[in-house]
Parts: sequence; C-alpha cells; structure tokens
Amino acid sequence: MAAKDKIHFQVKNALIKDGWDITDDPYILEFDTETKIFIDLGAERVIAAQRNQEKIAVEIKTFGGYSPIHEMQSAMGQYLMYLSFLKKVEPERGLYLAISDVVYNHVFQRDSFQFLIEQYHIKLIVVDIDKMEVVQWKN
Repeated sequence: MAAKDKIHFQVKNALIKDGWDITDDPYILEFDTETKIFIDLGAERVIAAQRNQEKIAVEIKTFGGYSPIHEMQSAMGQYLMYLSFLKKVEPERGLYLAISDVVYNHVFQRDSFQFLIEQYHIKLIVVDIDKMEVVQWKN
C-alpha cells in the first residue's frame, strides 16, 4: 500500500464537512484474485429525496514535485486505470481526483491541463487545504 499524500487528512476532513461518510481509508478495489488496487478514500452519502446512496472513490494528489506534467502523467494513469476497473466491478461508484485549490488555480488552469481534463472527463474535487473545505466539484 502506498503512503498517504500530504493533503490526505485535509481532503478527508473536507469531505466529512461536505456531508460525506468516509467508508474506506483506503478504498480497496479487487478486480480479480490477482489484481487489488488501493484508492485513497471511499465515501458515501444519502440522497434524501431519492432515498439511495451516492458512492465515490477519491484519489488524492498533491502535485508538489518538480514537474507538474510528470505528476499529471502519473495521476492520469492511475485515474484512468481506476476508472476502468470501477466501471467493471462497481459501476455505480464515481471516481474523483482531489487536489488543493492552490494547485487548481496555479497548475490546472494551464490550457494543456484543461484540455486533458475535458478530453478524459476527469472529475475533480478542489479543496481549500487551510480551511479543510470543498470549494468546487468539477464534473
């Protein structure tokens, strides 16, 4: 199992503040007997009007390294693999990439990043790390 990202605790608390129950930390997805992956968080919340649950898996990324492009390559590889496996094993669970508002405002506003997000329909959760609050859901 991989180490937790630097912003793991803040993202987890932001989701709790936003009304989510953290069900798994990490969320373990077994594709088959030989393939088990660890997504940072699993969460659920009841949708009162519909009387059912919304389920998500959240991969958290700090983007604190020397190359945002290199980190995006890695994050996209994980995201697309996890998304493919979730569609097969648990299609009702949505997948999100969680990042800080600072990273969103300074890195994810690049045209190249916006293109990739749109091209691959990457869902984002943008978190104010200092306040531990979700500031944006990007579907």
